[in-house]
Amino acid sequence: MSKTPLTVRGAEQLRGELERLKTQERPRIIQAIAEAREHGDLKENAEYHAAREQQSFIEGRIQELEAKLSNAQVIDVSTLPQEGRVVFGVTVMLADEDTGEEKSYQIVGEDEADIKQSLISVQSPIARALIGKEEGEVVEVQTPGGNHAYEILEVRYE
Repeated sequence: MSKTPLTVRGAEQLRGELERLKTQERPRIIQAIAEAREHGDLKENAEYHAAREQQSFIEGRIQELEAKLSNAQVIDVSTLPQEGRVVFGVTVMLADEDTGEEKSYQIVGEDEADIKQSLISVQSPIARALIGKEEGEVVEVQTPGGNHAYEILEVRYE
């Protein structure tokens, strides 16, 4: 199985969520189940069934996070040679060739992607078109909204 790329920040966020689930959420749910059991008949106890369902969700999320972290390849872009080439983890400043509008994106792993924060997945059409290109190049990107041409203005290794 191939490794999944993550930025240092993305790996820290997943570890933080895993720690919170294990140290705060899991004990809280165990306590809620214990309290619900004290109310008597478990067949008709809605609090018990809700707590068990929540426990199942949390345990599933814990397993998912542990699997992602064990299969992650954490990439610290600040340690890479800064050659102006677009690679995973860099922040890219682009200029739309048609409108002149400038946009900045950081290329991150799928779990970290959040377009509102300008974090795009390495699997996205824009990122796939940019990977391997250098500052000053013009890149054609085929998106669901049509073809766009972007000039790579700057590549930052942050």
